[in-house]
Amino acid sequence: MPTLTARNLITAIGTVEYAVIEVDSAGLITDISSDASVRSEAILTPTFLDIHIHGAAGHDVMDCSPTGLSAIQRFLARRGTGHYLPTTVTASIDTTLRTLDSLANAIESPTPDDEATPLGIHLEGPFLSHAKRGVHLPELLQQPSVALFERFQQAACGHIRLVTVAPELSGALDMIAHATATGVKASLGHSNATAAEATAGIKAGAVSATHTFNAMRTIDHREPGIAGVVLDDEALYAELICDGIHVAPTMVRLWLRLKGERAILMTDGISATGMPDGPYTLAGVPITVAGGKATVVHAPGTLAGSVLTMDRAVANLQTFTGCGLETAVRAASSQPATMLGLQDSIASIRVGQPANFNQYSADGRLLVTYLRGRRIN
Repeated sequence: MPTLTARNLITAIGTVEYAVIEVDSAGLITDISSDASVRSEAILTPTFLDIHIHGAAGHDVMDCSPTGLSAIQRFLARRGTGHYLPTTVTASIDTTLRTLDSLANAIESPTPDDEATPLGIHLEGPFLSHAKRGVHLPELLQQPSVALFERFQQAACGHIRLVTVAPELSGALDMIAHATATGVKASLGHSNATAAEATAGIKAGAVSATHTFNAMRTIDHREPGIAGVVLDDEALYAELICDGIHVAPTMVRLWLRLKGERAILMTDGISATGMPDGPYTLAGVPITVAGGKATVVHAPGTLAGSVLTMDRAVANLQTFTGCGLETAVRAASSQPATMLGLQDSIASIRVGQPANFNQYSADGRLLVTYLRGRRIN
């Protein structure tokens, strides 16, 4: 295994100058030190964690064939993502159960060294608001239910890590509290909640917000709504799709200023990510992609996920806000990991952890990704 060196190593808590990282034959870090004689101008960062992605490279998570997931994972790894949460879209209960079972099998199987690792499942739908459903089919939405959530979790063999819920729906608060008690993180999203309803969801245990501003009641000066609460609550994490399409740069700057260490970059990527413009589907819903924008065929004003990649999200955040690489990388790595309760594993660069790194040039261009100490691109 190679010894990795860098002018700067960005971690969750700071930067190590003149870093020297020793890696053993299993791809694990055996030593981290600093040596002023290091001549490398490179910057090493953690690999990214995408907690909200539906597909890539022509494949949809809901189809969930081993070949398709492998293609998604190779694509992600070559763009700096080391871990991800395959994310569902609202479907029939039977289809969702089958998908969760297949995803659980994938999570429990060894991940090849050149692929991103699925850490668990993000259940986005069916517990969403009709008024803010976006691409999710209205006839398939369900009222939040502890019993139905448990059916899903059993099919997933306990691998659901994150669930999106509209807190204003009947049964939502009980389901959020139940999910939280079992170790699943709840995220508020696809919601028309008032400020009071959003606050109730947080009190029930929700710790994050799904694609902030999108599929959310907008802010009003007399009724801040869910978006106002998301920005105001200092403890709440908040995802954002930083592609310049879903959220205007002015609002990206506001989001980062207010959320700070609770800001989370994600992609909401679909099967068209990395593919040419044209027709695609998202969980069977016809969509079209043109100029980097994905929309529902029968509702052209409705966005249908994105074709964003995490490396572009990191670059865009720096461009839109003027923040440094350190801030952008943490929003794409340690901050989502900490939200999921993984601060002592994938959020931490330390001896005994896999050597998963992105190497940047001195001027901030992503050059190389290492997974378990092996260069993959």
